[in-house]
Amino acid sequence: MENEHANDNGEKTAEPGITRCGFVAIIGAPNAGKSTLLNQLVGSKVAIVTHKVQTTRTRIRGIAMEGNTQIVFVDTPGIFKPKRRLDKAMVEAAWGGAGDADLILLMVDAEHERAEDLERILEGLKGQERKAILVLNKVDAAKNEKLLKLAMRLNETGVFTDTFMISALTGDGVADLRRHLAERMPQGPWHYPEDQAADVPLRSLAAEVTREKLFLRLHDELPYSLTVETEEWENRKDGSIRISQVIFVERESQKKIALGKGGQTIKTVGQLAREELQEMLETKVHLFLFVKVRENWSDDRERYREMGLDFPEG
Repeated sequence: MENEHANDNGEKTAEPGITRCGFVAIIGAPNAGKSTLLNQLVGSKVAIVTHKVQTTRTRIRGIAMEGNTQIVFVDTPGIFKPKRRLDKAMVEAAWGGAGDADLILLMVDAEHERAEDLERILEGLKGQERKAILVLNKVDAAKNEKLLKLAMRLNETGVFTDTFMISALTGDGVADLRRHLAERMPQGPWHYPEDQAADVPLRSLAAEVTREKLFLRLHDELPYSLTVETEEWENRKDGSIRISQVIFVERESQKKIALGKGGQTIKTVGQLAREELQEMLETKVHLFLFVKVRENWSDDRERYREMGLDFPEG
């Protein structure tokens, strides 16, 4: 290849001066581990990761450097059969992210395959006449025989160009996947500064951090009935940051759950979110959380705009 040369040890390296840059969409059924993989590929936390399905509501771009190549990852919401307006918006966002990408990674949970959702995704890829790279996740938990059968069956669909077996949680196999993706990126200038990990606005990222802590704390009590918005962001003279956020729920009963007895739940969520934000932003953070009832926010066009989603009609 014209952009490779051998170093003194005979290893192929990227030719100095030639850069590559491209977009890679990570798609899959809900809870396949897409956000965990994104964080491993990028090397920092840019997507929220919980045990809940559908925690990724918008396309989050994470940026990884591999030699002279910049890879821009698009982490999409899980693709599933939509039942509500918010579901429809998330699925449309997922397919939109795939359609714009140079390469598509289809991630499959090798331990708990969601056959119905997977079949829907495969049909979607065939309909768009798109090829994808198959990424079997959680190989540390699945048995080898099951893995091989699953890989063979999926490759028989004709959709996949390559197959990688990884553990997004431990990082096993992720470096090989990243190198492979870098080799397939088109030549061109980088889209972002070398040290930038994501193009998600900090206000949105801060809201995602708080939303993750709420999901982890509340478990099954409020899985989809809340959203978080950063209303104020003030960089103070002493170098600290003052952040004010509103947690929107749809009913008064949900507000009581979010607050917790004596305000204990919201206090704990605020503490955990503040600690993570301070680590991410590398400065002292003053975080103020408020819970407000906004009935039927999931049918509010403005809320979709805030989340970076298109508002589905009908």
